[in-house]
Amino acid sequence: MERVPRQQYTTEFREQAVQLVLEQKLPIPEAARRLTMSGNTLKNWVGRARRGQLATLGESRRPETELSREPVPDETTICKFRHLLETHQLGQQLFARIGEYLTKQGLQVS
Repeated sequence: MERVPRQQYTTEFREQAVQLVLEQKLPIPEAARRLTMSGNTLKNWVGRARRGQLATLGESRRPETELSREPVPDETTICKFRHLLETHQLGQQLFARIGEYLTKQGLQVS
């Protein structure tokens, strides 16, 4: 089964959708139908708005690190990297050193 990409909504859209429910007293299912969106998503937004958390929607719960801001390498870059590892047998060396480190730490990988 093919995975459907997640819908991305703007902050303005979220706020206006919540206003339909909270200020115009439109039932959540009706507002969701008019906006052609999931009723559960709108229900979550309304709940967050009532708790004063709508503005933080979409923010990561994990702290951002330098690595999380780096672009993800494309498939070609990964293939080239794998080729270099295989050509120079670096994968074997890498795993041997990791194994040594883990053994010193009292850990065993099976």
